Amino acid sequence: MAKKSVFLTYLLWLVGGVFGLHHLYLGRDLQAFLWCCTLGGYVGCGWLRDIVFIPEYVADANEDEKFMEKYVEKIRKHNTPPFSLTRYTGMIIVAYVFTSVLMLAIPEEEVGGIDWNWLVVFVPLACALGVWAVGNIGRQKGTIWWALAAAFAVYPFRTYFSDDSTWLTTMTFLSASAFDNKSKQWRRTHKRRSLCRRLTVFTLCLSLYMSLWCSYIYFNAKLTDSNGEEVRVHEALHHLFTSPLWTDLKQSLKDTYNFAQHHGWYETWKLVVDLSDPHGEQNAYKVLEVSSSATQAEITSSWRALSRKYHPDKVKDPDKRREAQEKFMEIQQAYEIVSSIRAKRSSRNKRYNP
Repeated sequence: MAKKSVFLTYLLWLVGGVFGLHHLYLGRDLQAFLWCCTLGGYVGCGWLRDIVFIPEYVADANEDEKFMEKYVEKIRKHNTPPFSLTRYTGMIIVAYVFTSVLMLAIPEEEVGGIDWNWLVVFVPLACALGVWAVGNIGRQKGTIWWALAAAFAVYPFRTYFSDDSTWLTTMTFLSASAFDNKSKQWRRTHKRRSLCRRLTVFTLCLSLYMSLWCSYIYFNAKLTDSNGEEVRVHEALHHLFTSPLWTDLKQSLKDTYNFAQHHGWYETWKLVVDLSDPHGEQNAYKVLEVSSSATQAEITSSWRALSRKYHPDKVKDPDKRREAQEKFMEIQQAYEIVSSIRAKRSSRNKRYNP
């Protein structure tokens, strides 16, 4: 097996570390998955911590002789892995994230005539999976059963807690404690799996997690309009796809595609650039209240008339004077843009058409 590079690991940490890319490279798939779920180990905290631990992770992946000697010495001193506040805290955080996401994903209203609130029975399983995932990172492992039993032991008491937040917090603490005291062991050997299998499992797990977020966004998430009224995201999406905004955009994209089919993508790109008004010429015509086909004399005449109309010295009200001054400056800038562009265009035409 090819040795892992410290330099490449740091590079992957820099460009995709928040999503666990460096952990995936080192074969630490569980940690990579958790980094994806928590955006770098609880919003970047774990990602920053990795700066110090990457050399150790690489030595572990390469089964470096010195690293293995230290690891064997740890096993001799401790029958089971000693308590780690960092790992224990990580168990609680990830378990709380998993349980919260599942709670959010359960539809609040009936879907297809079915009340899905019964899915809350799987919350202890999500809690135990979070604890188990953190507990099985690196050279430590453990079964899920003690964590699962502790989580389900709290479940019947849900109605006695003041809110779900307190219930979930209690569940995660007890589940993490049960795993830490009853399940954790040393991982004495590493199983080597094919890259294809690793990526398949990783993708399936990440897809399942993201599907929970999609369920929350679609069924439960709400938007607030300008009147302060709430509307569910799936209703807003339905209305978006029937709104003039979407139909006009869809028609514009269709027209662009048809234009490209007949004139080529290069001509289409030039058209898009021109329509984006990169020099501000079209907006300048709009400010000067003239068309793009107007003569220079007409443009100058309109500029003078607008300058007199919006000149700040003619406005006595201080508030309106500031608005007039901004409008006046906009008019001057628009005239400069149009005059400059037309002068350059005229000079270019004389050069190529003497």
